[in-house]
Amino acid sequence: MQLFEAKKRLYPQKVKGKIRNIKSILNFVFLTIFFLSPFIRFERGNGAPNQAILIDLPNSKAYFFTIEIWPQEVFYLAGILIIAAIMLFFITSLFGRVWCGYACFQTVWTDIFIALERFFQGDRNERIILDRKNSFKKIYRKSLTHISWILVSFATGFGFVCYFNDAIILSKNFLSLYSNITVFGWILGVGAMTYVMAGFAREHVCTYMCPYSRFQSAMFDENTLVISYDEKRGEPRGKHKQGDSFENRGDCIDCKQCVVVCPTGIDIRKGLQMECIACGLCIDACDNIMEKINRPKGLIRYDTEKHLTQPIPQNKFKAFRLRTFYYSLILIVTCGLLAFKLSTKSLLEIDAIPDRNPIFVTLSDGSIRNGYSIKIMNKTHDNKTFSLNIESPQEAIIKMQSYEDVNLENLPVSADSLKTFKIYVILPKNFLDENEEDRILVNLKVTDKSNLAEKKIQMVFISK
Repeated sequence: MQLFEAKKRLYPQKVKGKIRNIKSILNFVFLTIFFLSPFIRFERGNGAPNQAILIDLPNSKAYFFTIEIWPQEVFYLAGILIIAAIMLFFITSLFGRVWCGYACFQTVWTDIFIALERFFQGDRNERIILDRKNSFKKIYRKSLTHISWILVSFATGFGFVCYFNDAIILSKNFLSLYSNITVFGWILGVGAMTYVMAGFAREHVCTYMCPYSRFQSAMFDENTLVISYDEKRGEPRGKHKQGDSFENRGDCIDCKQCVVVCPTGIDIRKGLQMECIACGLCIDACDNIMEKINRPKGLIRYDTEKHLTQPIPQNKFKAFRLRTFYYSLILIVTCGLLAFKLSTKSLLEIDAIPDRNPIFVTLSDGSIRNGYSIKIMNKTHDNKTFSLNIESPQEAIIKMQSYEDVNLENLPVSADSLKTFKIYVILPKNFLDENEEDRILVNLKVTDKSNLAEKKIQMVFISK
């Protein structure tokens, strides 16, 4: 007993047209950005990497031109992801799944793999005939196809790893056959995933694996621009011979060209479907047929549901409406907040962590001592020296665990590093007798001796 219908293999046919040209240009642009971005240089100063875009895992930092993100600033990454999600929702509400059709990694790489398959094995009909029986020609052409896929996959893995290493040094080491086993493992891993996803999974990723296809319809409304079949103009459909009249019938001649060019194998004439990635190739295929039979183009086109259902079609597309206004407002506010935080973020971070065992110590003269670990993070690319002073209460005494060449007026912290200093704060007995509270706020001031910039922190002193 068969519970599920087996998925048929698709053989997308080559198509020419305006949208196909746009997709080819965008593929070239996206691939250029992906492979060349890690090689862009950006000078940050001594001791800092000069790669413009770099995720430095050993040092737990991320660089994007002037932006540097430390592990303690992971909320910036969260903000970037939130902006990306809002932008995706915003674009989807306007233009449907245009991201899926033109810019998604799966779509771009699948398009490349299909082009290579077509180059070595021929177009749709040739590939179908080639797969019907085993022959030397089949083995030869299939082998060339898979070799080209492996090379592209390997290049993709290398391009991915370049974002986590210095791309120029990595390229030199790779060409000289000197490469870290971990780096080589990641190249093989990412390459293998590319080979499987773009070479075999293809439309299954869009239909079954990607969650976006499941909820994207919730962001559509009657004014969203989607791939549409004009049923009023196309029906009733029927076969057509040269010289036949189109009187009392639709313009669709049931040639199925819109189906055979679809990378997910759907029939757009059945209406908008979850599997549709809005790539627009069916539009080019249909327009080519309409041109051959001397009928107007646009039987399949980007259009809105409202326009298609109007008795007398009026405005096709409204970009500015209430939903897009909300998305725009949220996007502007979120981008503004993130930009403000990035532009005003401090290059000096200080944390005071109190000792937990013991919480406090009573000295022989009745005064109370608390211990703290002061962590000073220098986010600049220069070595810094800091001083540490008590601001309040004035009666407090601060002492430091003795280190060689280190004291309260000389706290050295190297560039791009975090250093911890151990201090003790003591409050005398007479002061504690006057203050019945068991928790007293102590204010410290850390001064950068190179530019006299100050950073103030507040600690809790426990006396009981």
